[in-house]
Amino acid sequence: MNRAAMLLLGLFCAASPADSKVSFQHDVMAILSRAGCNSGACHGNLNGKGGFKLSLRGENPQADYLALTRDMLGRRLNFHRPEQSLLLAKATMTTAHEGGQRFAPTSSEAALLRRWIAAGAPNDPPSLPRPVQLHVTPTSAILSDPTAQVQLRVQARFSDGRERDVTALACFEPSGLAVRIDATATVHRVDYGETSILVRYLDQQAVVRLAFIPQRVDYVWKEVPEVNFIDRHVFARLRALRLYPADVCSDEEFIRRSTLDTIGLLPTPKEVRDFLADPSPDKRTKWIEKLVGRSEFADFWALKWSDLLRNEEKVLDTRGVQVFHDWIRRAIHEDRPLNEFARELIASRGSTYAQPAANYYRALRDPYSRAEATAQVFLGLRLQCAKCHNHPFDRWTQSDYHQFAAFFARVDYRIVENNRRDKLDSHEFVGEQIVFLKREGELKHPVTGKNLVPKFLGEDSARIDDNTDRLSLLADWVARSDNPFFARTQANRVWQHLVGRGIVDPGDDFRDSNPPSNPELLDALQREFVANGFRLKHLVKTILRSRTYQLASRSANPGRDDEPQFARAIVRPLQAEQLLDAIAQVVGSAPRFQGFPAGTRAGQLPGVGAQRRRGQGAGDAEKFLAVFGKPVRSLSCECERSEETTLARAFQLITGPLLHRLLAREDNRLGKLLAENRSNDEILDELYLAALSRLPTERERRGAADLLARAEDRRAAWEDVLWALLNSKEFLLRR
Repeated sequence: MNRAAMLLLGLFCAASPADSKVSFQHDVMAILSRAGCNSGACHGNLNGKGGFKLSLRGENPQADYLALTRDMLGRRLNFHRPEQSLLLAKATMTTAHEGGQRFAPTSSEAALLRRWIAAGAPNDPPSLPRPVQLHVTPTSAILSDPTAQVQLRVQARFSDGRERDVTALACFEPSGLAVRIDATATVHRVDYGETSILVRYLDQQAVVRLAFIPQRVDYVWKEVPEVNFIDRHVFARLRALRLYPADVCSDEEFIRRSTLDTIGLLPTPKEVRDFLADPSPDKRTKWIEKLVGRSEFADFWALKWSDLLRNEEKVLDTRGVQVFHDWIRRAIHEDRPLNEFARELIASRGSTYAQPAANYYRALRDPYSRAEATAQVFLGLRLQCAKCHNHPFDRWTQSDYHQFAAFFARVDYRIVENNRRDKLDSHEFVGEQIVFLKREGELKHPVTGKNLVPKFLGEDSARIDDNTDRLSLLADWVARSDNPFFARTQANRVWQHLVGRGIVDPGDDFRDSNPPSNPELLDALQREFVANGFRLKHLVKTILRSRTYQLASRSANPGRDDEPQFARAIVRPLQAEQLLDAIAQVVGSAPRFQGFPAGTRAGQLPGVGAQRRRGQGAGDAEKFLAVFGKPVRSLSCECERSEETTLARAFQLITGPLLHRLLAREDNRLGKLLAENRSNDEILDELYLAALSRLPTERERRGAADLLARAEDRRAAWEDVLWALLNSKEFLLRR
């Protein structure tokens, strides 16, 4: 017997002594999970496999016990000759098995199952203690060469206070291919990098965070100034991983980046000149204060929240979209605490015209969509997988899902009028609606059929009677300063918007198997957010002032993936509204949106598109926004906004009618500069400052001068220069 097999057998002996009884739930169910027998790809499938069905990941032990011992007249077990049991023969592949060999005939798993069958396959008593907590050692580790492996140990604590080593019974699921885990629970490095491992034993789970890094004997940390707590936590993590932070970005990069990230616009040439000429050491801090105080700040962040809250015309109608957007924008402009903002949305009801927050429920027409949207937007939890079965990657059970949805069971609508254009489209609404709570109505559990008592996620059932205002009760829980999800989710979301990547990424997918890349940083941001009254503007200023935010995009760690640890600025494309508004700013000519006043920016649109008459097609500006990823707002998720590079986007910029029409307008920026008889150098400086927030290099000056010298039409040549600027990577990307 090799060393690994001996170690594994030793672990089983420690976990289940030979003279102890084998527990069906604690031992047999754990083996079925470890072997993958009850996974979705095998017998845990909705319809089972080969006539044998188990509950997914063992969520229903009693049903599984009956399937093993009673189904098909009990033919899967042979009490007289346990080794000939079909259960063992299939799993060990001594009999043909489509799922292949799950463990060897000589393995400790096979030995334990033989003992259980030989004992008559006893079921567990109802008083069987249940596992309540899982502890894995190490919980996290950073391992450098020559260390290339680490041994995991898993300890389970049960409801009677007893503890047991369940290493040999646990399941280990790494988040990627950087590691391999063998039968002895030893993690082997396959490649350098960070990884998380979800460890499961029955219905309990824990996460291990590991990082395998090169030795880098020449690594010496260079002390860099820390502006605030953000830098302290980011730099501590970089130092532990033997990474360096990038240098601080230039003033030109900072003013462009911060303006785009904060108000969704480019700085004007005058603002850039004034900023670059300012010799004061605190000019960046003063610029941040100015940005957060501008009215465009509310426009830009109202756009982000309108995406999340499904503020679109088909379901809310044009008037509903406008009043909802106005309400969102006003809340941001007034810097209303985000927990109060959430409280008002969740508890909202009344006329969707007179009470704008009630539009939150107008797009969510059933208890399940309301529960899923509320959990994802305000708590950072994707509950959808738990609707039909226990969540495969998180701790939420099917009962958790449906008891949370029960808060929304009594939400109903009185449709005052519906003047929809398409009479066959039941999802279109045009007219006022009244959102209200019925006096009765409950959700039933899909398995038991019993009425469900509403329950907060992760907590005991709420105290509810027939007179309880369920929405207000839930809203108060979400808005509490000690809510375990809300502040954490919103702090992470703001970080993601400003930095380009969440500490938990994606930002609305908080689960055990998707841990934060820097837990200490996320904890600190959460505390700062709560301590300062859930104020968005304070959090934005705190992040922008940090040295971490102001790092350059050029990596100081060639060949290393340092993006998840924020060692440098993340380069990303401008989003649709930013890009269209930036083009309009640079060209000095704005597109028109049907139904809105002249000069309305793309970032100020309340809904998805412009207001159009029946049969009227989308305008060029609307088509531009759609091509560049503006979402249709059918999901409560930022994932709906696309940033993928496509040929359609390239053609919109290279040959698209919108850009060429804006460039050709006589009264645009170029036309005015030429009418003022500006010199070529002055025009070039103005265009570069407008588009890239910097002056042209000498090489760029020479190139423009050569082009203009050869040109027969000076205006056409300048249009070519401007077109080239608007198609450059430097313009299209936020660095």
